[in-house]
Amino acid sequence: MTNKKIGVFGGSFNPIHQGHINSMLTVADIMNLTTIKVVPALQAPLKLPTEGPTPEQRLEMVKLGVREYPEIIEVDEIELKRDGTSYTLDTIDQYQALHQDEEIYLIIGADQFEKFDQWKGYKDILSKVHLIVTTRPGAQLPKNKEEFPEGLQDIVEIFDYDQATLTTGKSITFIKLKDVNVSATDIRKRLRTGRSVAQYLPLEVEKYIRDNGLFNTIGDKVKDYKELTMYCVDFLKNKSAIQVEAFDLTGLDQPSEFTIAASGTSGRNTASLAENLIRSVKDEYGVFPYTVDGEKEGKWVVLDYGNLIVHLFYDYVRMEYKIEDLWREGTRLS
Repeated sequence: MTNKKIGVFGGSFNPIHQGHINSMLTVADIMNLTTIKVVPALQAPLKLPTEGPTPEQRLEMVKLGVREYPEIIEVDEIELKRDGTSYTLDTIDQYQALHQDEEIYLIIGADQFEKFDQWKGYKDILSKVHLIVTTRPGAQLPKNKEEFPEGLQDIVEIFDYDQATLTTGKSITFIKLKDVNVSATDIRKRLRTGRSVAQYLPLEVEKYIRDNGLFNTIGDKVKDYKELTMYCVDFLKNKSAIQVEAFDLTGLDQPSEFTIAASGTSGRNTASLAENLIRSVKDEYGVFPYTVDGEKEGKWVVLDYGNLIVHLFYDYVRMEYKIEDLWREGTRLS
């Protein structure tokens, strides 16, 4: 009798989109999985908090998004029911206890694989489950084990094109997807700016978002974006950020009405500035940014508050890009 094979596909699903669904169906078909457990996270450990739906609303979107595939996809609330940060290692331990006679496959995207050695207990994970890494159209797979995350290289025994055998007795399989190249971040931006998302979201998910007014909440809480801009400027100066500059771009062809550029003395300092600014704005205005990009590397962190975008740089990166040139037609705020 062949053991059942269970896929575990976790994430924020903010919102779930056709790329997620295509990934699950493709992996299930290629790897002959019995079922895939889709697991919404309460709070992902490598992400700063952002404005948007509650965990309960994200869960409801996931249920709506996969309801057409009950024969292969099951929604599991295991991480939402567990308090605190959602660590994959804890989830895997729970699955192992519940499914002792089944093979478990953890499914992640190539972007997550790049920083997999930052995950809590990543080697323990790879001693307990197989890993499946999905790539978007145009993405490059590792050509040799030296292109794997540094922490994984010493446990790769054999690597041949799309399959790695590990010293732990488990494997890593790479699967190229054929799908629409879009991310949840792109979809959130489209929703906020009124552009169509019909080709990216299941119809019921899009309707749920529209009916509940999701992804467009900051504007209701921030009445004066110039005031918010100056608040952020003062905060960054008080935290000894370098060369803090703010611009009013109202009326120009720019993605926001206001923008800020500031620098840190290192990648770590830049990431710290971003994290502390997010907390301070949350305390003062009651909002998180819509999106946060680049916070782990700290070379260029972007906080998107809708009509205010804050750019925080490791100083040498700022000099290289000269981003202020994009705003020279705007009004520099004193």
